[in-house]
Amino acid sequence: MFIKNQQDFWSGLMFVGIGAFFALISWTKYDIGTAARMGPGYFPLALGVILFILGVIVTLGSLRGEHNEEHNVGKFDWDILFLVIGSIFLFGLMMDHLGLYVSIVALVIFSSLASHEFSLNIAIGNAIFLVLFAYFAFVKGLGLIFPLYPIAWAEWSTTAQIFIPIAVLIGLAVLVRKLKKGRA
Repeated sequence: MFIKNQQDFWSGLMFVGIGAFFALISWTKYDIGTAARMGPGYFPLALGVILFILGVIVTLGSLRGEHNEEHNVGKFDWDILFLVIGSIFLFGLMMDHLGLYVSIVALVIFSSLASHEFSLNIAIGNAIFLVLFAYFAFVKGLGLIFPLYPIAWAEWSTTAQIFIPIAVLIGLAVLVRKLKKGRA
């Protein structure tokens, strides 16, 4: 059987895997309950099954039709994956130690580096907008309590004292490389 649309094939398999994972975890680890009295596993199970079914439909659909070269999948870009997941990890690590404002700015700028059309001005604009949005929506609007400003270095956990500077240096190195590449 020949795959006619590689993008749909691989995304369908991804949906199948993620859907099966969440359905299995919610089925085995949580109480499902009934439709009238839902347990904590009911919603994740339903979403996992729906995602699994959608993945099967997309995967089977990728095997029909005409082959089109523009739907071929090239090499996987691991740098983008590490930048996005690393910036989310860094945000979670920085939140308690550097506060909401610095953490959001780092998240937006470092995750923006994953774009092939990176612009520092646009990333800074997005960061400012997101800081304002988070402040007005979560702090003022919902009354959630977040540390807004950095705390003293001596109060940081050992893990944070090691990983935050390393992650920031890696992010800054990627930023400098991206800016030099953009000027060349």
